[in-house]
Amino acid sequence: MLELSTEATRLAGVLLLAAITIESGGWYLTRIVRGSVPATDFQRSFARAGHGHAGMFVTLGLLTAVLTDATSLDGVAAWLARTGVPIAAILMPAGFFFSSMGRGRTSPNRLIWLVWIGALMLAAGLGTLGVGLLTA
Repeated sequence: MLELSTEATRLAGVLLLAAITIESGGWYLTRIVRGSVPATDFQRSFARAGHGHAGMFVTLGLLTAVLTDATSLDGVAAWLARTGVPIAAILMPAGFFFSSMGRGRTSPNRLIWLVWIGALMLAAGLGTLGVGLLTA
């Protein structure tokens, strides 16, 4: 039987519960697409991007939570390997959603920087985990 660390178990539980919030976001997205919520083409595309990134990164985050236990990483490196992707799952969708908010918006506002910070966390987490697995 596979025995997970406390950190992996807790993070996996949080990520599974977070998937429920992504599901409710999907319902909101269907309202945008059906025209029940007014949105520009730009806002519709950013809503789709935010929703898709959230779902995919939460799923990938489940893998990183478990795979980090297969490495000899500890301290900050283990934290980054385990949480880089889940943090990206928050920051990148937030950047898509928050940078497109506002009536009639056709281009992102300054909060688009959240997407790029999330991308850095994604790369740092995946890179650390990848090296950790290759050197285990």
